[in-house]
Amino acid sequence: MNRPGKNYEGVVVVVGAGAAGQSAAVAAAEAGADVVLLEQASGAGRKILASGGGRCNLTNHASPAEAAKTFGRQGRFVLPAMEALQPGGLCGWMDRLGTPTVADEKGRVFPASQKSADVQAALHRRLGKLGVELRFSRPAERLWIEDGTLHGVELHGNRRVAGECVVLACGGRSWLASAKAADGYTLARQAGHDITPLTPALVPLVTRETWPGRLAGVSLSNARVHLAVRGQSKAGLVGDVLFTHKGLSGPAILDISGAAAEVLARGQSVPLRLEFLAGLDAAAWSRRLDEWRTTEGRSDLVKLLRRDLPASLSEALCELAGLSPQTPAAELSREGRGRLSALLGGAELAVVDTEGFQAAFVTRGGVSLRDVAPDTLQSRLLPGLFFAGEMLDLDGPTGGYNLCWAFSSGLLAGRSAAGFVKKQ
Repeated sequence: MNRPGKNYEGVVVVVGAGAAGQSAAVAAAEAGADVVLLEQASGAGRKILASGGGRCNLTNHASPAEAAKTFGRQGRFVLPAMEALQPGGLCGWMDRLGTPTVADEKGRVFPASQKSADVQAALHRRLGKLGVELRFSRPAERLWIEDGTLHGVELHGNRRVAGECVVLACGGRSWLASAKAADGYTLARQAGHDITPLTPALVPLVTRETWPGRLAGVSLSNARVHLAVRGQSKAGLVGDVLFTHKGLSGPAILDISGAAAEVLARGQSVPLRLEFLAGLDAAAWSRRLDEWRTTEGRSDLVKLLRRDLPASLSEALCELAGLSPQTPAAELSREGRGRLSALLGGAELAVVDTEGFQAAFVTRGGVSLRDVAPDTLQSRLLPGLFFAGEMLDLDGPTGGYNLCWAFSSGLLAGRSAAGFVKKQ
């Protein structure tokens, strides 16, 4: 094998042109390194363009410490990258790129234009001004390692891209990733890194029961969901729920889906309880139904239920309870009231599958954090190798946290890689 030539020194090779890879390339170039950015697809930032329904939920107005807590047990690991964005955080960085941001009432941050294409365009402009060399349709097949030293990456056909540092930002196996995009895990294994089991996360759930499919497109704005899974809060999670043709989706469902997927991967179904209106249990609904019998006895059940629930859901719940939706409240029997109130207070469902990686927004699992330094994101096993973004073993909830991690980890890895080549 030939040794790297004169173009080897001071070069940082970034693999993957998503949010993490592009931000890593920007940060490394701004710190004075020569950067080559490789992407297996024909263009950059496909996941950015699709994020937030085309609006791009960039981050959340939470403080770095608050944002880190949303990652659970991995919170300590993500904190250095989140804090490295201060002052101004990701919003300040985006503003410097020429993309001002706005926040909604939930603290979710979007580009002021509400167009994800503007975020990608700003990144592309900055990469161009910095002279980053972009190479598309170039999947990396192997790390170029000789005598325990990293020299770059190897491409198809025995071609090589030399560099003193490599930043792996290849993404996970979630919905926009092709089979080749998952090769980042193969590259990490080549350097000796362990990969924890990969499961889809932030993904719609499939239920054994078919009645949710009859309500596809119907949404609830204040539902409570609870998984009977170890480690899940007994109080459940309150938020929006969307019925789909196969089961359930929406932010509240997506946020618990990763835990469900881990159990499903062991071959077990997952019990899920859906409270249609958070705070109203079976006893509260029973009292309300009893009151309606007295005060509004001539009104149909479905008409009364529609005050709090979507019409189609109200009809379906009546039928599931063995009642006609047109039953007058005064004619509701004690037994019927018991069945309906129990169902309204919390429907029991069995989750039997997810909609898979092709529908998942992120991947749970990945490169074990044990052998990656959180303050630089450098490998503890192979000097000069850095990681960023989704391919690491961590994932956060909906609300912009995962994309914030992608950008912030990319910036930290890029700066760290540039610092490494300067020391060399």
